[in-house]
Amino acid sequence: MTATTSPSSAPAAAAPSVPLWRTQLGTYLGLAIVLAGMVGLFSWLSEYFWSAETFVTIANEIPALAVMAVGMTFVLIIAGIDLSVGSVMALSAATSAAAILQWGWSVPAAAALALATGLVCGTITGAVSVAWRLPSFIVSLGMLEAVRGSAYLVTDSRTQYVGDAISWLAAPVVAGISTAFGIALLIVVVAQLVLSRTVFGRCMVGIGTNEEAMRLAGVDPRPIRIAVFALTGLLAGLAGLMQSARLEAADPNAGAGMELQVIAAVVIGGTSLMGGRGSVVTTAFGVLIIAVLEAGLAQIGASEPSKRIITGCVIVAAVIIDTLRQRRAAV
Repeated sequence: MTATTSPSSAPAAAAPSVPLWRTQLGTYLGLAIVLAGMVGLFSWLSEYFWSAETFVTIANEIPALAVMAVGMTFVLIIAGIDLSVGSVMALSAATSAAAILQWGWSVPAAAALALATGLVCGTITGAVSVAWRLPSFIVSLGMLEAVRGSAYLVTDSRTQYVGDAISWLAAPVVAGISTAFGIALLIVVVAQLVLSRTVFGRCMVGIGTNEEAMRLAGVDPRPIRIAVFALTGLLAGLAGLMQSARLEAADPNAGAGMELQVIAAVVIGGTSLMGGRGSVVTTAFGVLIIAVLEAGLAQIGASEPSKRIITGCVIVAAVIIDTLRQRRAAV
């Protein structure tokens, strides 16, 4: 006698899965709706928010945050974290200012030094973490303090005013939008292509998902991990140049606490803190949400403690919503 299987007893695995593109589209639409809702809310609360001047100001203030968030996205995808990016940004700006003001270097050479400073700092963080198998949280926390101290030494604990030496980065090009914004946008596009269309990007996702499986498949995760941290440091160095160009000065206190903003933007964008999942495009949405939130709260006259409380609640809410969405997708 042959047993028959009713449709109701068919394995759950036979159920059609949701296409990846539809899931990604849903994420993009969800973040776009949140961003539009915040813009609408602040436009209602403040008569000055809905203006070209406000949006141009936001666009010109986010490049440093955006490029560091790109690097942090890669770091979180490989299940790491880098708490030193704000300090690396400050040190990179400080070294470029010292090169221009004290050592008489040309602007291109000073800019190259800033990028090299960020690259070296990121490489050290990655190499130490990999070589001694230490949590990147601990290593980058130590780098945060060491690099910040170095920034104070380089600047003699004083703000270095570079004037218009590198102001072209912050100068308006089209409709008041700066060159730095264009560079940040280009980096977002290229980074997303690297993540989604290259072997390096697939290896990052694989390492964050199951590092041991990647090792058994013949892929050595160590150089990839070091490369990701080095790239993050390089982008922090670029952020230092952008910040210095906008302020026309290198402040050794610059970027203090900015690593939390960077991580917040990436997490709001849906990148998993556990690794293996993330998108640079959604990170860009996260950066915009953080920027709009800060600008809106400033325009409605919110106090500094209130800003921090509201921003913290938004971050926690974003993580909860993303967790619920992932649980539903796994059912």
